[in-house]
Amino acid sequence: MEFVRCDGEALTLVFALERGGAADCIYIGARLPAGEDLAMLAAASTRGRHESQPDIPPVPSLLTERKGGWSGAPAVGLSERGEHACVELETDFRVVGWEQYPRELTLWFEDTVLGLTIEQRWWIDEMGMACTNATITNPEERKFVLERMSALTLPIPHRFARLISFTGRWAGEMREDNRPIAPDGFARTSAAGKPGFGGGNWLILHDPSSDEVLGAHLAWSGDYDTRIDADMVGSADGRAVLQMAAAWGGGEVDLGFSPGYTTPTAMFALAPGRAVLAQHFHNHARAAVLPTRKDWGPRKVHLNSWEALGFGLSEDKLMRLADDAAALGVERFVLDDGWFAGRRNDRTSLGDWTVSPGVFPKGLGPLIDHVKSCGMDFGLWVEPEMVSPDSDFYRKYPFGCLHAKDRDSPTMRGQLVLDLLNPVIFDAVFEQIDALLREYDIAYLKWDHNRDLFPAKARVGSVRRHQTEQLYRLLDRLRTAHPHVEIESCSSGGGRIDYGILGRVHRVWPSDNNDPIERLRIMRSWAQFLPLEVLGNHVGPSPNPITGRRTDMDFRAKVALFGHMGVEADPGAMSEHERMALAAHIALYKQWREVLHAGDWFGLAHPDPGIFAQMVVYGGTALAVAAQTGFSATFDTAPLRLTGLEADAAYRVTLPRPWPGKASLYLPGWQAWEAGLTLSGRALMSQGLALPLTHPETAWLVALERLPA
Repeated sequence: MEFVRCDGEALTLVFALERGGAADCIYIGARLPAGEDLAMLAAASTRGRHESQPDIPPVPSLLTERKGGWSGAPAVGLSERGEHACVELETDFRVVGWEQYPRELTLWFEDTVLGLTIEQRWWIDEMGMACTNATITNPEERKFVLERMSALTLPIPHRFARLISFTGRWAGEMREDNRPIAPDGFARTSAAGKPGFGGGNWLILHDPSSDEVLGAHLAWSGDYDTRIDADMVGSADGRAVLQMAAAWGGGEVDLGFSPGYTTPTAMFALAPGRAVLAQHFHNHARAAVLPTRKDWGPRKVHLNSWEALGFGLSEDKLMRLADDAAALGVERFVLDDGWFAGRRNDRTSLGDWTVSPGVFPKGLGPLIDHVKSCGMDFGLWVEPEMVSPDSDFYRKYPFGCLHAKDRDSPTMRGQLVLDLLNPVIFDAVFEQIDALLREYDIAYLKWDHNRDLFPAKARVGSVRRHQTEQLYRLLDRLRTAHPHVEIESCSSGGGRIDYGILGRVHRVWPSDNNDPIERLRIMRSWAQFLPLEVLGNHVGPSPNPITGRRTDMDFRAKVALFGHMGVEADPGAMSEHERMALAAHIALYKQWREVLHAGDWFGLAHPDPGIFAQMVVYGGTALAVAAQTGFSATFDTAPLRLTGLEADAAYRVTLPRPWPGKASLYLPGWQAWEAGLTLSGRALMSQGLALPLTHPETAWLVALERLPA
């Protein structure tokens, strides 16, 4: 047995490797001293054999297999095509070699009977994120079919006793679920051609004794298979094993016709608490995922036409809306659905990406010129992966959809899914979007994906994996042709959000639900993994079209500040007071967006479950928001305790205006708050601020500036 280590700035992984045997990760934790005896470390965690185990108990390895008595899921599922059927195969992959670098380890496994090899790469990036993927090759080109292959197979240290996962639905994304890692384990698989509203490819392992957390993610925009096998009585030490894999249908990865398969990248980060974990993920996204992040300018305030006009579009209405948007300080005008072909409702014309002559007799040029004359740039909504049966595109390419031969083609939202594997369809889609971007000065595309991928059959075998890979190719090709166009990924809201898609777009739409109370929860969950600058967060109308709730503009606007701010409402339908409040908050966003979009994000704890609070710290400056969603059980809520500050530094604390209506009447000594209080970081973090959060749907902003020593 040999022991090797990979070290990040604060993280060490220790691997136990046996040539001709298995590979295990025996340590995941804080960085070890340079002279740590790794053999002693392994000995300290080794357990003896128990009753009712194999004579040589299997280790929960980096490549779990059933061969030695492991009763959990194998990391690799293989079958071989026979004359009449596929036969499931037992595997016996053994370590044959490795290469080690300070931050990286490459392992090679071989099954000599099957003639297959697996290369597994592990590396720790400069942001402290541990990453891994695997490649299987079939040099002898036997007729093997790969049914499943994990990107991550990670034995879980015993101290992580709880699992935080996320469930959800349309307009109710990312609901947090906290449970023990129980003997029945955990399994979740998507089958809609995308990760879905529940974020099952994001999860957190928690050590309740120390609050240490391990967050994991599979960077893949298609279906996933995430599972934890726990309490494996056959294993040597009872550790649970986490596996994350892309999921697909049978027969999709045929190793007899392809040289091999490489998994998506999976990753995990270790942190002493959830705030630091969020910063690890944010730093990784900013440095290693987001396209050309260093070249982005300020994140422009959007106005999206949908909630204002829906399908009731005309040039006059849109120009009036653009005027009203510019008067508020909006910087980007986004024309949503209804601009193309005969699109007067959601049952027709998807696929016909040509400007509607009935709405725009001279094309989009006059509207774009007007938008630019107002000091804004122009964005456009598209849904290129879908088609309406009632469309010229479908009539021209009736063979161009995903469907099983001689079977029904069920619709969803009146749509079908285009077969991007067909080169004719792929090129036709690209050419239409490319033509739009060449003809018009379009700075931004809102790229929607409103339909699940079913039936997932076309010609022979499943296409669930290939469709996602073709989407990546399409986005890459468009970005190469139009590098200055920003793209937003939307999938009925937050149905397809992951680092795979984020490597190709500039922001995501977390939910179709703009209700500020719902948004507080949804945004807090997404902000655990994604930085605020990629999370679109809009001020919607009141009453809210999804929940029916009426909320004050001050509350809606303060909630929308913490993200990539936008407006999805008609300013012309607002009162003068509402427009003034919204314009004031847009100005605040512009003042603070450098802090919000470059700083460290913290979710703040509060004993009142109806209070959602968060803050961002950037250098010596910070901005926090405390929002009360429901009626409090007491007249006076507990003080808001801040975090992430320098304990011995002095800070000037102010409450940026506008203040929340009636609640501000309960603010004592308002002149002192307006002038600014001087408090130490230690006082702010230990005692906090007693804000008058006594009314539902009330929010306060708190600004901090570190004073010179």
